[in-house]
Amino acid sequence: MTQDGPGPAITPRSRARARHILDHYYIGPARDDAVLEIWGYTSEMSYVPGDRVALHVSTTASEWEVEIGRDGLVYQEVHRRSGLPGQHHETPEDCSVSGCNWPVGYEFTIPEDWAPGGYLVTLRARRGEDVVEEHHVFLLRSAADITPPYVMVCATGTWLAYNCWGGSNHYEGITGPDGNAFSPVLSTQRPWTRGFCKLPKGAPRALKKEPPVPGEMVRYPYMEWAYAYGYSKKYASAGWASYERHFARWAEGEGYEFDVIALHDLHTDPDLLKRYACAVFVGHDEYWSAEMRDAVDGYVKGGGKVARFAGNFLWQTRIEDQGRRQVCYKYIADQDPLMGTTDQHLVSGAWEVAPVDRPGALTFGVNALRGVYAGLGNCVGGGAGGFTVYRPEHWAFDGANVGYGDVLGRDARIFGYEVDGLDFRFEDGLPYPTCSDGAVPEINILAMGLATNIEDNHGVWGETLYIGSADAAFKAQVLHGEVTEETLDACQRGNGMIISWTRDKGEVFTAATCEWVAGLIHGDPQVEQITRNVLDRFGGGFDGVSGSSQ
Repeated sequence: MTQDGPGPAITPRSRARARHILDHYYIGPARDDAVLEIWGYTSEMSYVPGDRVALHVSTTASEWEVEIGRDGLVYQEVHRRSGLPGQHHETPEDCSVSGCNWPVGYEFTIPEDWAPGGYLVTLRARRGEDVVEEHHVFLLRSAADITPPYVMVCATGTWLAYNCWGGSNHYEGITGPDGNAFSPVLSTQRPWTRGFCKLPKGAPRALKKEPPVPGEMVRYPYMEWAYAYGYSKKYASAGWASYERHFARWAEGEGYEFDVIALHDLHTDPDLLKRYACAVFVGHDEYWSAEMRDAVDGYVKGGGKVARFAGNFLWQTRIEDQGRRQVCYKYIADQDPLMGTTDQHLVSGAWEVAPVDRPGALTFGVNALRGVYAGLGNCVGGGAGGFTVYRPEHWAFDGANVGYGDVLGRDARIFGYEVDGLDFRFEDGLPYPTCSDGAVPEINILAMGLATNIEDNHGVWGETLYIGSADAAFKAQVLHGEVTEETLDACQRGNGMIISWTRDKGEVFTAATCEWVAGLIHGDPQVEQITRNVLDRFGGGFDGVSGSSQ
């Protein structure tokens, strides 16, 4: 019997800590030879043909097997090896922070004919009739001599921030004096948590298919499902399986040729984007280093085109130890060692807040702190579910059959669960940026919807809120210097936008929502047509051999 659900993934200690689904539990090793388990990770997140891949594996089985397949429109197995000798390695208690430090269990060289994409690594261990299966993913791009028009940049900074494997991430954890604090330092040298790489059909998304019924208690089906079946409750917030995979499959089905890279690749190779006509960002891209952002800014300044179908561009990170460590102090940025130094502009806090003071609108045309939540729990829980269109004559809407005031993506619920927006004003029924938050007048607001930083409390008996008001309190403190009823009210309201912006020699299109891919998953014809319009405009006339636009 293959076990791909509850069991060793959620350790007894981890489950015991969680009184209910909103409490912290995590995926990790059982640290018990009697428990059949297998886990693994690769040294790097992305590769090119000819690279040597080192797979670090720990298992309680005497032998194990590995299967590797390209996770595209049709899954294609490309490599398999059975009968590999198993070894159960000691895993440090602080592996989330310091890494697992397991030795290499298997190595192989990527053949030259493997196509670009996301590659699913399936690890299987057997003991008698029992079989357990866990997963990893790595990314593959083309060799430098032949380049497709498009590159999808996977949000690996956000994957890492939400990865709870081993106990800690940038949200919750087992660090600190009481063993219950999130960790501002995370290692890449550990497995991805369960649900980041592969999900069964029917796994709920972060947004419910239907708005809540007035008077009924709020529920979070994706977290209920995750807890019941032994998956990380963060699976719906980040990872290949929830976001980039769906875009990659749709794009391949439409005939678009893509490379796939890690956001971390831009940190180490800032000129990498210059090979492509169009860089695409998808899903939840919350965590970036300054170097990653510099790479995008330089690319657009030089004429590159950016298509961002993603939301929540919020935190600056630092990448250390040759890419093996990510640092983000977030809400406690005043404790960042760089605070008060000559490098305090690199403090790992919110982009829009001192001492960083680099609003996201300067790169993608929108800001995270002008969002954030929509459709999650009681955060605009009964909202429209899509973007209200204000400029239907724009080229992005050609052939999509949308008109002024129409709600785009309502049935697929593409608006949420986190969105980015701007401070704006209305003039003759049309929104314009006020430019009080880093935005520039050239940013064209095409569509928008409402968001909030405070989850409404309707006083329903038995209800426990997930978001509450903590994010609004943080925003009030950092933007207004104090938390009062007045500053909380000022920070409660937000919005999400679709914008278009001709910037320098390049161009930016942003649909600032995490859930744009839901429109592609459900085959929303308007969302699909807009996506085609953006890709066709940004990638047309590209010479894939020389890497230039004609």
